Amino acid sequence: MRTFKTLLVFLAIAIPAVLFGQIGIRVAIGPPPLPVYEQPLCPGDGYLWTPGYWAYDDSVTDYYWVPGTWVLAPEEGYLWTPGYWGWDDGGFFFNDGYWGPEVGFYGGINYGFGYYGEGYDGGRWEHGNFFYNRSLNNIDNNNNHHVYEARVGNNAGDNRVSYNGGKGGIEARPSSQQEAVARQHHIPAVAAQTGHMQAARANPDQRVGINHGKPAIAATSRPGELSQRSAAVNESNDAAKSGAGGEEHGSHVVVHPKDLPPIARPAPMVSGNAKADRKYEQNQDKLIARQTQDRQKLQQKQDSDHQKKTNANIQKQEQVHQQQTQNMVQKHAAQQQSLQSHQPQARSAGPGPKR
Repeated sequence: MRTFKTLLVFLAIAIPAVLFGQIGIRVAIGPPPLPVYEQPLCPGDGYLWTPGYWAYDDSVTDYYWVPGTWVLAPEEGYLWTPGYWGWDDGGFFFNDGYWGPEVGFYGGINYGFGYYGEGYDGGRWEHGNFFYNRSLNNIDNNNNHHVYEARVGNNAGDNRVSYNGGKGGIEARPSSQQEAVARQHHIPAVAAQTGHMQAARANPDQRVGINHGKPAIAATSRPGELSQRSAAVNESNDAAKSGAGGEEHGSHVVVHPKDLPPIARPAPMVSGNAKADRKYEQNQDKLIARQTQDRQKLQQKQDSDHQKKTNANIQKQEQVHQQQTQNMVQKHAAQQQSLQSHQPQARSAGPGPKR
């Protein structure tokens, strides 16, 4: 246990604060109203809706929109409590969302799709399966096998205020029960969600200064679809659906590393500095080799899991495997992005023609 706590402290120091919802950042002006958008089709059983929200990038002094997306629950029976902006001590702070057995306080914000300011009406867990409320979710019976229909009143109406407290903010306060929920054991945003936020932060079109409160991408069907890397993963889904062997996963998404497309090798660098270009390409080769090895190790582990489990546990097992594969993809995308940020810069050839 002591080793585990030490690891958590190390991670908290090593990972940028932006991954944990702008810890310690106070913003004088609240975020814009929540945009109106449609919910993408749920990709499969076990995915839960996580609403979009405004995050803040201190490096550019601007809010940016993190699209709503479908995310695999990290544990059976867990639900998502969205994060929210709240006024405190002369500024707005972001309160992180979390996974837990119950939905806690999220500022009274009307995020829609079952998150109408208190609790969650979009679905529920029963006997190890998540059942979707058809009236509040965009679902397909071919992808989602556990559904019900319950009409729910939206007392918040069309209120799109995105923060709690302060001038013009939502005035809701947590109940004693919601405060108790916050003290229960819960899990922070999973790697797929933090990677999703990073992708949104890296996309200038998501910033308020550019989109004026109307983001270019308001929602995605899976985390990280704002990046080129995730687009490559999506392209592989079609191959996975119709590939030889006909393995049925219950959803049209990549589940195992073997379903992923080959790691793309970037075009050769031509910066004018031959020595720097060779070193950069060597680092690319090392990264590709290391990531290929990651894929092989994870595939071997998942193959071993298949041999141990019974048919009754296949659905739950595949959900775990899918989350593992997504986490690996997000990790590899971040590694590639980090390496590309250090690529050699082209030497200036003097002033050129003006446009």
